[in-house]
Amino acid sequence: MGRPKQFDPDVAVERAMDVFWRKGYAATSPQDLVDAIGIGKGSLYNAFGSKHALFERALRRYRDDQGAVLVELLERPGPVRERLREVLELLVAMDLADSDRRGCMAVNAAAEVAADDPAAAELVRRMLDRTEGAFRALIERGQRAGEIAADRDAAALGSLLVNTVVGLRLMVRVAEGPERLERVIDAVVDSV
Repeated sequence: MGRPKQFDPDVAVERAMDVFWRKGYAATSPQDLVDAIGIGKGSLYNAFGSKHALFERALRRYRDDQGAVLVELLERPGPVRERLREVLELLVAMDLADSDRRGCMAVNAAAEVAADDPAAAELVRRMLDRTEGAFRALIERGQRAGEIAADRDAAALGSLLVNTVVGLRLMVRVAEGPERLERVIDAVVDSV
């Protein structure tokens, strides 16, 4: 009898994240996960418990990786409107360059499973809250610097910006090109 195949759980979660991101939760079979990770079904269930538990770990990984990048970009120095435009354009460019047009895994999860999956909904909600907080902090920084009118509601603008990101990342999945997305970015940046 051979030894069980060893695998790195972090690599396994990364590979599972890619499958869930590309296919969605419902369309991802346990066999898809086994094939992507390179382990047997028994090892998959022994390591992660269930497909759903692995999905939650993949969502957390996405939140940690993608959320940290976005927050870091928003916290960079520079004029606030330029920073905002750069971040929105970067998200669109990354999504358009993705041959699978996966968009945002959190947005996809919200659309697909959040109504029936409180755990996934909570993970997505926390991710959106973090992003909204980063946008709000950017707006407040712009207000302190005199770039944005002090009487503008920073919380409302943060909500508008996170809603814009969600919309852009969903629209990119079916966009024929960047034109419509660029118009959205222009309008939002001009409105801040």
